[in-house]
Amino acid sequence: MTSDTSREDAHRIALIGAPIEVGTSEPGALMGPAALRTAGLVRTLSDLGHAVVDHGDVVPDGPVDARGLPAVTAWTRALSRSVEAALGAGFLPLAAGGDHSLSLGSVDGAMRHCARDGRPLFVLWLDAHADFNTPETSPSGNVHGMPLAALCGEPGFPSLFAEPVPAPLPPANVHLFGLRSIDAGERALVTARRVGVTDMRTIDEFGVVAPLRRVLDRVARDGAHLHVSLDIDFLDPSIAPGVGTTVPGGATFREAHLIMEMLHDSRLVRSLDVVELNPFLDERGRSARVLVELVASLFGRRILDRPAPAIEAVSSDPAGRR
Repeated sequence: MTSDTSREDAHRIALIGAPIEVGTSEPGALMGPAALRTAGLVRTLSDLGHAVVDHGDVVPDGPVDARGLPAVTAWTRALSRSVEAALGAGFLPLAAGGDHSLSLGSVDGAMRHCARDGRPLFVLWLDAHADFNTPETSPSGNVHGMPLAALCGEPGFPSLFAEPVPAPLPPANVHLFGLRSIDAGERALVTARRVGVTDMRTIDEFGVVAPLRRVLDRVARDGAHLHVSLDIDFLDPSIAPGVGTTVPGGATFREAHLIMEMLHDSRLVRSLDVVELNPFLDERGRSARVLVELVASLFGRRILDRPAPAIEAVSSDPAGRR
């Protein structure tokens, strides 16, 4: 595979460990950042020509002995500061987790940076689940199934974000890609809020290229900051079993790599989180290695050099639900 990244494609990457498992009832996700480092994440990105600074693991604001919203709040505020600071210093933050509640912090940090720069933020959510539950709608009460609802301003999340609290993320600026499991309450919210969705039925019928190009066209047209949130359960569990929320029928290895390659070619990604890796449930490090391979594709690893396709503006927003 080609390992040379052209100068204009090279990034300064801030690796930020987020060993968070307070948003889930399944122990083990706190080992995710260590597993990604052990699988060679820093070395792989450095070999591609990127300047990688490992900032170590985030330390939460206050005790996190309990689970649920109070503990998640402590992590959210600390991670938000780290991501915002990395963006302000000209780095592309890569938050390595950790359960998906960490995206409350990574997206909040990106939102604060974008608000200061007067730039819209768009979130591409690669996940089997909608993660649009609230404390009222959630069957489990696990906060890792709620981050998008909280970020989009749904009620039930008091004092989660530090002052000043930024304006909510517009639901129309969220696109859920790979959805195949959704609770009744969040289905109603996703539909009512007009969140963009490409579910697995759509991918089965049309593949990943056309739906993803519509998303990228819109991001390019709006001049938006693109934040990508990659949940390992986006993949089929036969490929990456190291996750506590397996759902059969996920993306194939090749589909996932194509998505990463398209994201790289677009040159639109400005922040990233990789979440829900649970090494305790993995098979000899298999899932961690798969995630490192996918991140490498997003940052330019390829088999052959080829010109990047132009991202063309489209006349309408991608439709869908999640």
